[in-house]
Amino acid sequence: MHVRLKRESEILIINAVLLKRLLLLGYFPLVLAFGAEQTQSMTRSQLVSFIKSSVKMHYDDRQLAEYLRHVKLTERLDDNTTEELQNLGAGPKTVAALHTLRDSSEKLPDPPPPPPKPAASAAAQAPPPDSVEQARILSEARDYALNYTKELPNFLCLESVKRSIDKDLKDEPGNESWQGLDSFIARLSYNEQHEDYKVVMQGSKAVNDLDIRKMGGATSQGEFGSMMREIFEPASEARFDWDHWGTLRGHPVYVFRYDIDQPHSKWNMQWENDAPVIFAYRGKVFIDRATYKILRITLAPYDMPSSYPVKASESTLDYTNQKIGDQDFLLPAKVVWTSRNIRYLNKNEVDFRLYKKFGADTTIKFEEMNAPLSEDQLKEKK
Repeated sequence: MHVRLKRESEILIINAVLLKRLLLLGYFPLVLAFGAEQTQSMTRSQLVSFIKSSVKMHYDDRQLAEYLRHVKLTERLDDNTTEELQNLGAGPKTVAALHTLRDSSEKLPDPPPPPPKPAASAAAQAPPPDSVEQARILSEARDYALNYTKELPNFLCLESVKRSIDKDLKDEPGNESWQGLDSFIARLSYNEQHEDYKVVMQGSKAVNDLDIRKMGGATSQGEFGSMMREIFEPASEARFDWDHWGTLRGHPVYVFRYDIDQPHSKWNMQWENDAPVIFAYRGKVFIDRATYKILRITLAPYDMPSSYPVKASESTLDYTNQKIGDQDFLLPAKVVWTSRNIRYLNKNEVDFRLYKKFGADTTIKFEEMNAPLSEDQLKEKK
């Protein structure tokens, strides 16, 4: 380490932080040589750290006491702190010097109180459920997932898709520079557990029921039950492990990790015109503690071959209560899907809005679209 000492008007000034660093690095003689004739200002906490370090490094009691004669405190030194340092091993000469500092600082203000520690939530402090309870929770969630689509009514909604890219492959997750690529709105009809997507608007231009598969680029489907079902169905042989307690949109949740290996996976990805490829995948499920309904699913494929054009992918699907007719149903509200391929980074933000009961005369007006989930609603609280 290179230590640079600054001389101003032929007087060497070493601040308390640098003195402490010199001391910890074994440069105590330098501290004495350069600092012994200069008055050093220190807070109480800086003084305590300095003394503790010197005691730990077994520095000479007489030299340390001599150095303390040139220390000027900016805060009051109390008897309790002096006694604490003596109990930690400060020598008699050092203690005598501390008593002098205590007396000279008597009229100085006390240090400001430390900021309060954030209160740990009861969920964060609680141990995880035992194995029997975990099995029961997962059984309830599995029953919900496997019967989810059977409980859904026939409905229409709008799927608003915003697609962005980042051409700098060196950008790490969280530090991307996203540039809008395009956007479109699809009318999604869910009838007898079958999903049908027709694009009705590209950017600001209305189109006439364009097949979503003709949009090119990255698109996703399966949010209405198949993703959830495939995680929990027995044939997937998913491995579940406890992750943590959490709170999502005001709902206390159980959070479990899951992992599905490639031989049991149905999750597939299609690159441009190539044939779809099935990958192993893992993620987390967020289970409402009161109802055992699933409020969020995350998914990321793994063990992707090095020759495959897509190098990484991750998606998060959020469910919220939506009113259809006079009933509330837990339905997809937002999907964020990101991927990294051989050419660029890609992000799809998909909002599902304006759910209405399916009927031959049902119409959807864009001006009636409700607001998407806010950033605060998407944040998990632990």
